[in-house]
Amino acid sequence: MKAMVYTQYGPPEVVRLQEIDIPMVKAGEVLIKIHATTVNRTDCGFRSANYFIVRFFSGLFKPRAKILGCEFAGEIEAVGGDVSNFKPGDRVFGYDDTHFGGHGEYKVMAASGALAMIPEGMNYIEAAPLTEGSHYALGNIRAAKVKKGDTVMVYGATGAIGSAAVQLLKHFGAYVVAVSNTKNVELVTSLGADEVIDYQTQRFAETTHRFDFVFDAVGKCSFHLCKPLLKSKGIYISTELGRNSENVWLALFTPMGGGRKVLFPLPTINQADVLMIRKLAGSGDFKPVIDRTYPLEQLVEAYQYVETGQKTGNVVITLENSDRL
Repeated sequence: MKAMVYTQYGPPEVVRLQEIDIPMVKAGEVLIKIHATTVNRTDCGFRSANYFIVRFFSGLFKPRAKILGCEFAGEIEAVGGDVSNFKPGDRVFGYDDTHFGGHGEYKVMAASGALAMIPEGMNYIEAAPLTEGSHYALGNIRAAKVKKGDTVMVYGATGAIGSAAVQLLKHFGAYVVAVSNTKNVELVTSLGADEVIDYQTQRFAETTHRFDFVFDAVGKCSFHLCKPLLKSKGIYISTELGRNSENVWLALFTPMGGGRKVLFPLPTINQADVLMIRKLAGSGDFKPVIDRTYPLEQLVEAYQYVETGQKTGNVVITLENSDRL
């Protein structure tokens, strides 16, 4: 099978197209024929290992998982023993940031993992980006204990995480103020934001709103800047460590004061989460934003584009082994 393989950490160019064996399916596993996948911040982070902490999960000196691609959509090709929830021919989507494998024509994963059937009427390109941004957003929304009527700011509302967060927050009944660039104001409004602050023409810090939760979905803000915008017990969460890993330290100490605080929840995802995402996608409450698509052979170019920091929503990768995208 074809796969984009990397054997050392580094820039996008370390990833190369290779022919490798199709993985063998074992008991409790399914073999998935990949039709579409994505390039996202998780893939970029594991490939580059710019944050050294990544190496404790992926390999200290070189990567253990040679094929990246944590989210995907495809078709069940075969099932191992003791698998009853999927069968060959099922159209599925899912997430796997332990073994990855989406950047190849086939991958195996546990049938009990973060995997579910694609909602009716959705194609593989639409289904591939259902999980990465949404599960990060969902984890942070849950950590902040957002409830109906809360006022929430989403800073960076046009990335994969931010665009998912706007939609999920509206589903949970929050009043959403989104921060976006000029060209995407209309897009963010269409996602359900109650108000949009164009940071190119307005200072977001001058808003008169006070927030129960400020979610920095791109990691480009800080608790210092956002603290005056928080209510007395408001919560700030960023998707990045922050300068000198300040968000980790602030998450340890600010909760002790009983007032405004920083949280730094670790992301998790399981099959129940994917089933929830499936339900929201099926009802129309969540639809991933897609910026552009690339064929698998242009994965390096896709990485380069994602790392410009200019993408809107998701970048999808298509594979030749599908004539039903």
